[in-house]
Amino acid sequence: MEPSRHAPGPASSLTGVILSAGKGSRIDPFNARYPKPLLPIANRPILEHQVEQMKSVGIQDIVIVVGHLQEMIREHFGDGSRLGVRIRYVEQKQALGIAHAAMQLEKHLSGAFLLFLGDIFYVAKDLAAMVRAYGSGGVDGVLAVKREADPLAIQKNFSVTIDDHLNVSKVVEKPRYLVNNLKGCGMYVFGPEIFDALRQTPRTAMRDEYELTTAIQIFIDSRYRVKACEVVDWDCNITFPSDLLECNLRFLRHLGLANVVSPRARVHPGAVLDQVVVGDDAVVEHPIRIARSVILPGTLVSSQVPIEDSILSKDIRTHCPGA
Repeated sequence: MEPSRHAPGPASSLTGVILSAGKGSRIDPFNARYPKPLLPIANRPILEHQVEQMKSVGIQDIVIVVGHLQEMIREHFGDGSRLGVRIRYVEQKQALGIAHAAMQLEKHLSGAFLLFLGDIFYVAKDLAAMVRAYGSGGVDGVLAVKREADPLAIQKNFSVTIDDHLNVSKVVEKPRYLVNNLKGCGMYVFGPEIFDALRQTPRTAMRDEYELTTAIQIFIDSRYRVKACEVVDWDCNITFPSDLLECNLRFLRHLGLANVVSPRARVHPGAVLDQVVVGDDAVVEHPIRIARSVILPGTLVSSQVPIEDSILSKDIRTHCPGA
């Protein structure tokens, strides 16, 4: 295998990249009101959690690829100074897949970058290990992976085949047949050489999009060395409304909290909350019981009957049984 084309460097030399341009049609009706990466987990947008994770490994410069409802993302984050980072924006004008979104970055990046998919919520156990793996020399890319007990979770994402030294030989998008229990998790470190592979990536026949996994396989087949790194404790791909609720409930348990209530919310003193997230400027008018639910910012809850397993926004209530 050929030697790496880059010199190892510190995390501070990496640029953070978050792909946040997709419309997220399957999370309807919320996608009409929110860019999916702005949907909250424990009252903080998915994107904001990701920015903090990047910051935790020393990354100061972040590029967010935007598209659908991009003005809301720009307004929320601005130049990043509120979060102690520097944020720039790149627009994906056509929704042609993840690899196409990543391709928009070529003119805006000169070195290696840590890439997140903006609609996946991650709890990482050692994100810095990805940075160390890339900086160890002889490595051109790093994929975050997780040992996954649920085969369906791998089939909804992508599978990763490795050797005894964690070198990746094959990635398969949404595989029908599994060769191991290793799931790709949508976090990556790449050098700028990946853009050569992205430019060679064809559209897929099934979805008529440019898939990042196709680009990664081209990258590997071009004799670039890609390593797998087990850095994810758990993750949740926010695809449907039930995923948003499930992820919030799981994160509450992870934090050891019964509820998260914004200090700017007004909750009737007689109301009983059990595993509930209440957003900014939300109001619960009556002394009702609310369980296993997310109340989005600015929502008026005027119901006088109990609420369970639901996501509530200003004029939408979505019931998610079994989340």
